[in-house]
Order: sequence, then C-alpha cells, then structure tokens
Amino acid sequence: MMIQIDDKLISEELVSEKFVCDLGKCKGECCVAGDIGAPLDKEETKILEQLYPKVKSYLTPEGIDAIESQGTWVSNDEDEFATPMIGNGGACAYTIFENGIAKCGIEKAWLEKKVDWKKPISCHLYPIRITKNKFYETLNYNRWDVCSAACTNGKKLKVPVYQFLKDALIRKYGSDFYEQLHATAEHISAEKK
Repeated sequence: MMIQIDDKLISEELVSEKFVCDLGKCKGECCVAGDIGAPLDKEETKILEQLYPKVKSYLTPEGIDAIESQGTWVSNDEDEFATPMIGNGGACAYTIFENGIAKCGIEKAWLEKKVDWKKPISCHLYPIRITKNKFYETLNYNRWDVCSAACTNGKKLKVPVYQFLKDALIRKYGSDFYEQLHATAEHISAEKK
C-alpha cells in the first residue's frame, strides 16, 4: 500500500516497520559498506564543493586522498551523483571513526558549528530511499542486513521508521508534510485495531 501526500508516494512500510539505529551494535556499517557512496541531489554537489575546505580537517588521510583524487562528489553514466569512496568498495570518503564507530565528518563539523549543513539528505533519511520521476517522488523503506540491529532495536522500542526519521523528513519536506504523514499513520494504526 502507498500513502500519497501531494506529489509524494510513501510506502506504508515507513509506518508499519520499526527502526532505531543502534550504533553500539552496527558500528556505523552503512558508512563503510556498499557499492557506491551516499546518493546526492545535484544541489548537494555544489554544497560539498563549498564545504570541503571547512570539513577537510575532520576527515581521515585516506578520505582526503580519495576526495582530492576523485573530487568532492562523483557521478555515473546516468547522471546519478554520490560521495566518493575510499578505494574500490570502501568507506565513504567523508567517514570518520570515533571509538570504533563510523560516523560522518561533515556531521561532526556541523555539530561543532563549523558548517551549516548536516550531511547529505540520503544519509539523514536512511533507511528511506527516494526515487523520482517527472510526476512523483517515491519514498521506500530500504532493507539492508547491516541494519538488522536497528530493526531489532526499533521493534523493542516500538518506533516506526517515519517517527525515527522525523527530523530528516522535516528537513527534506517541511513540518506540514510530516504532520500529514503522522496523521495518516495514526489513522492506519486505528483502523488496524
């Protein structure tokens, strides 16, 4: 089932599935696993170009090397944009490690008020993935085995995906969108009872 709010189609799984990151268990694996870096909107490529000098001091030497050899972002033949990766299939170039946990160097700079942009919206929204066509944006729940601890934690805490990602959804679409989604989720929950 899909939920429609304006020109957004939202998978009902964002309401029904539970999810809360558990960094103590997953160690931030989503920053280091995968075939490509974090997906980027075209506008975000310009932001990364501007922010790089301010976040460079937060990054690992390997991350800096990757960015300086590949650029602050990369693209493929289909004009899809992503963050560069360290090596072939390694970590995102913006990944840092704190106490053995992979985190975002951009977000660390943001937390320390060195930049005014938190991180790519695809990272902030994960496990939601957005696909676009000329009529709709579709928000789907992306299942990935590296997030199994987050699924277990979410079930234990009884937190739906969309509630866990409230701040990210508001950042992307605004508070009116989130309130409509929340009201729809409450309605669906009441109907199931």
